[in-house]
Amino acid sequence: MNVAIAKTAAEKALGERFEDVHGKLPGGDDVADVRRKAFGVLMALGLPHRRVEEWKYTDLRARLKSVGMIDPDHRASLAASKLDTALGPLADVQAVRVVLVDGVYSAELSTRELPDAIKITPLSEALAADASVLTGENALQREADESVVALNTAFATDGAVIEIATGATVAKPIMLVQVRSGDEARISATRNVVKVGAGAKVTLVEAIVSVGDASATADDGAVLNTATRISVGDGAHVTHVSSNTDRGAVHLGTWSADIGAETVYRPFYFSASPALARNQLFLTFAGEGAALDASGCFLARGREHIDNTLLIDHAVPACESRELFKGVLDDTARGIFQGKVVVRKIAQKTDGKQMAQALMLSPTCEFDSKPELEIYADDVVCGHGSTCAEIDPDLVFYFRSRGIPEATARALLMESFVGEAIEQIEDEPVADAISELARGWLNDLRADAA
Repeated sequence: MNVAIAKTAAEKALGERFEDVHGKLPGGDDVADVRRKAFGVLMALGLPHRRVEEWKYTDLRARLKSVGMIDPDHRASLAASKLDTALGPLADVQAVRVVLVDGVYSAELSTRELPDAIKITPLSEALAADASVLTGENALQREADESVVALNTAFATDGAVIEIATGATVAKPIMLVQVRSGDEARISATRNVVKVGAGAKVTLVEAIVSVGDASATADDGAVLNTATRISVGDGAHVTHVSSNTDRGAVHLGTWSADIGAETVYRPFYFSASPALARNQLFLTFAGEGAALDASGCFLARGREHIDNTLLIDHAVPACESRELFKGVLDDTARGIFQGKVVVRKIAQKTDGKQMAQALMLSPTCEFDSKPELEIYADDVVCGHGSTCAEIDPDLVFYFRSRGIPEATARALLMESFVGEAIEQIEDEPVADAISELARGWLNDLRADAA
């Protein structure tokens, strides 16, 4: 017997919001049909909860008590100086900027003149001409059973379609900036489509920030749902960095990637003190000889909650995957790593390894690690591991014996610990900026402890 689960206040509010705004969202009748189907999936599944295996550590249904407003006509004005302040060290990175403020493309804050090898179209403009931006090869994987992705498809107000020409080497990173502004609680849903041509080389940075007057929090129903669909052509080399320093909202981020033969794809997640963040990566090897190097750094304190969940599908032979995630947790913060690697029967000569590690600064923080290997081939080299521990007191004593104060010693050890993951970022200016952001967080932690 099936028992219907009563909808929560947040789920009911999402239904009301869709009825109010679906006619105002970008796109024609074909896009509206796609949105209605996605909304039906969302309502059928409800928000994910702990009985859904992939969400057992992040019960969004229980956490999200309310949802903010959705206004497709909202246009926030934001000074460039405020944006640079919010970006912090990333503002110094020379990059092609694509800026979305409260889920809407800002031409004023985005780079106007683009190299010939790059084509960038706002999603709202692309949808006006073609519904396939959300369907077919551009649809996110697992859309049928991912309610968070369905929510994104139903409510997406804007985003970017980014195309990199075949064989191009893009000198500057492309920085897609998502900004939360104002004091009203909002749901922002943005969708990005990235197509990297064969043999191209590019660095993509997705920066999630809030400006000083963004006072609404997760408890008020402030939610940012981002989704990026990326396809990487044969022989391409892509560095893909996410930096989340928005300390107030619930952030739900999904990357869905297909990588071709002989490609190198290097995704990196940096999450520093979000109220709640769920970073999802669904990746499929679509060509032989490809390499994935996924890594991340998560920093949380107070009641903050950071979930990194990856599903890596070795669907072809002779590919390599590496995963390295490191976190620092304090107070009652919670960090999660779920890394599942599937090796298909055809995927002989697969080489896959994963490692997740956390420093526990408090007896009340929590680290949940769930590495998984699902192997159907017999000629593979695969392994996984996970550790969590306090800072080694012998190392602290070593520093103190050389005249370094204890608080400084602990900060240096933590910086060195997460630095191993940050070093995986190949783009040096971006890596330096992420290191500075991590250092700032650790310095704040040290100052509060003093």
